Amino acid sequence: MVKIRYILLTMAIVLVCVGVYFGEQEMVLSKAIRICLECIGIG
Repeated sequence: MVKIRYILLTMAIVLVCVGVYFGEQEMVLSKAIRICLECIGIG
């Protein structure tokens, strides 16, 4: 069970690094801001 936890943690870290490498954090942040603005009725 502990082995699975470490495998999933390692996979998550690798995928976050790949996303940062390709510049995905900017797209995710812009989408999150847009969704929040729509929820409060500004966007």
